[in-house]
Amino acid sequence: MFFPDELLYTKDHEWVRIEGDTATVGITDFAQGELGDIVYVEIETLDQLIERGGLFGTVEAVKTVSDLYMPLNGTVTEVNEKLAASPELVNTDPYGDGWMIKVKLEDGSDSDLLSAAEYKKMIGA
Repeated sequence: MFFPDELLYTKDHEWVRIEGDTATVGITDFAQGELGDIVYVEIETLDQLIERGGLFGTVEAVKTVSDLYMPLNGTVTEVNEKLAASPELVNTDPYGDGWMIKVKLEDGSDSDLLSAAEYKKMIGA
């Protein structure tokens, strides 16, 4: 499993890339591996302000459906349209083409986010 050092991570297995006042969010390599083959990603929160910990979508795998949680306070400004036709991108490229949303941050509060080392320790990797 791969966990880029430049990203931040949540205890709910999302990753965050912060660039200025925008964050890109997806699920980790660990999460996609646990879910198995992803067949559908549903995100209907475009242009909505969602508080940290709130639900921003769901991901459906062959065996289960899992909720997606917002890692920071912000407004969803973009949804990865590629996932509608190719949800398997979350499996094959979770940190690249498999990203899920872009968020305009409401505050820079990232105190609950984990470094790659902290996330690896949490999952026992």
